[in-house]
Amino acid sequence: MNSQIAQIQNYCNSLTQYSRRKTREVKIGDIAMGGNNPIRIQSMTTVDTMDTMGSVEQVIRMVDAGCEYVRITAPSIKEAQNLQEIKNELKKRGYTVPLIADIHFTPNAAELAARIVEKVRVNPGNYADKKKFEEIDYTDSAYEAELNRIRDKFTPLVKICKEYGTAMRIGTNHGSLSDRIMSRYGDSPLGMVESALEFLRICEDLHYYDIVLSMKSSNPQVMVQAYRLLVQKLDTEGFQPYPLHLGVTEAGDGEDGRIKSSVGIGTLLEDGLGDTIRVSLTEEPEAEVPVAQALADRYSKRSGHEPIPEIKHYPVNPFEYKRRETREVVNLGGHQVPRVIADFSLKDKITPASLFALGYQYSVPLDKWNITDMACDYVFLNDKIADFEIPGTLGLIYIHSVWKSQKQKDRVYPFIPSAEYLSGVETSDKLNFIYVLLKDLNDALIQKLKQDLTAVLIIDTYHTHGLAEQRKLFVDLINSGCKIPVVIGRAYRDMPAEMLQLYSATDLGGLLVDGLGDGVFIAAENCGGDKMVNETAFNILQATRTRISKTEYISCPSCGRTLFDLQDTTAMIRSRTSHLKGLKIGIMGCIVNGPGEMADADYGYVGSGPGRITLYRGKEVVKKNVPSAKAVDELIGLIREDGNWLEQTMA
Repeated sequence: MNSQIAQIQNYCNSLTQYSRRKTREVKIGDIAMGGNNPIRIQSMTTVDTMDTMGSVEQVIRMVDAGCEYVRITAPSIKEAQNLQEIKNELKKRGYTVPLIADIHFTPNAAELAARIVEKVRVNPGNYADKKKFEEIDYTDSAYEAELNRIRDKFTPLVKICKEYGTAMRIGTNHGSLSDRIMSRYGDSPLGMVESALEFLRICEDLHYYDIVLSMKSSNPQVMVQAYRLLVQKLDTEGFQPYPLHLGVTEAGDGEDGRIKSSVGIGTLLEDGLGDTIRVSLTEEPEAEVPVAQALADRYSKRSGHEPIPEIKHYPVNPFEYKRRETREVVNLGGHQVPRVIADFSLKDKITPASLFALGYQYSVPLDKWNITDMACDYVFLNDKIADFEIPGTLGLIYIHSVWKSQKQKDRVYPFIPSAEYLSGVETSDKLNFIYVLLKDLNDALIQKLKQDLTAVLIIDTYHTHGLAEQRKLFVDLINSGCKIPVVIGRAYRDMPAEMLQLYSATDLGGLLVDGLGDGVFIAAENCGGDKMVNETAFNILQATRTRISKTEYISCPSCGRTLFDLQDTTAMIRSRTSHLKGLKIGIMGCIVNGPGEMADADYGYVGSGPGRITLYRGKEVVKKNVPSAKAVDELIGLIREDGNWLEQTMA
């Protein structure tokens, strides 16, 4: 077998056939994970752990919403002790949901909690280390001494877990890698994996195997690469096939949080990875549960689908982002950002007002178009004529027969099915959109596309395992040396808007994170308004870091450690900074999710004490103990000071 294929198949069973990775079964209370069990759903409380009744009531709401495991923070001994009170009260009310203690910095709290709850989560980046952002040049012997120090700190917890039958999650977070890991491996997916493996080796040396692993990041691209690399390392280095806990940290709220989570989690689920899901939203925890369930349910009947031809040579590195090399056609491909095509094919009539939902706002008094940051690049009109002066940045796409009557106009292009294209129909001398399914991609078509410097593909799929079929199409193009730009098209119908966001973020995002795709085209019949569908396309590009069109918020979900109202504060900061395109702002409830978890943010707003905020520029503390009443103004002042502030303008 080709060595490259062997490497890929160490991270998933198949690139074309859906097959869930078989993992070791781990029992967490009465609910087992991994093995042949379904994908489990979990979330985390936001109430102060010392508020026993508040915690119990919230746990019950989560369980009633479908939560199968509940995580509760235990930042110190007193919270760890109170887990017993919470557990007792839940039992009185007839709830036996497995509880998971979330531990950071405090081994003694972990050791106590492991005697009470069904599972403990430890973060290898801060369980035995204090992060100082120091770069240290370790000798091999000095590094080994550090590992021995960790072994001494971690071994007592492992022994307690073995004795009490307590499971453990070794949960690496991208932003809280230790200085030791950062110094040797850098701020990378490999560093994330090695951080977990240091602790895993200790567990296996002690013959403890009730372990779940996670590789979380607020950047879905990094998160996907880290999980893939983890699986590859587990297999090649002879570890047990431990179950995986999937999640994107600090995803945010609303549609942004759902789309970012779906890009990361959905991409891995498509390849059969993942045994439990937690969707981290800056909302009430019970709101996370149906989102996670919707993502998991999509794969309950995915096996046994119609076969997709096998990929014999995979030219994409799944552990490192590199955009597919393409030629540039007008503003598609090459070094251009991915473009957005909107679908107006089902409209009865097209007027200037129709374009408002697509980011183009016409001012009658000024007789001009105002173009927003989320203005689509093209609109597919099918056979409906736009008989008015269109905005200067917009292109119109018509079916071929209609295009012939409109071709004298500027920025008007044909949509041509591949069979018609091969038959030699008239084409534009600037840009032609060729519609292709995998079954259409034969040698004759590829050879013609190679020579045609005006052609761009719009690819589609009707396959149950559609992402894999479209990935196969990309692979065939790459392996044949065809550098034509490709727009990823997906069609949906008759589903709620939120479901459209989750599914399209998975289907398109899973290709974009691997550098595949020069544009997106979402056709959504009876799935929500035009504005929502258009913004979903842009939000997917934002989440995959392939096209930035707005401010990005790296916002953690609340938990018992949170020192201010995260939902209200996030909304307030968003309302005042959402016009700062391309800026990344981290909003963290406490120091645990502080400078580390917002690793690539430009600015950070972090709870440092009751009513007190610490402000960051990147990873640097700029202002400490700012009263929360003044903190948002101080944050904006900091952005102004750096010359990154723009005054809001009226559209």
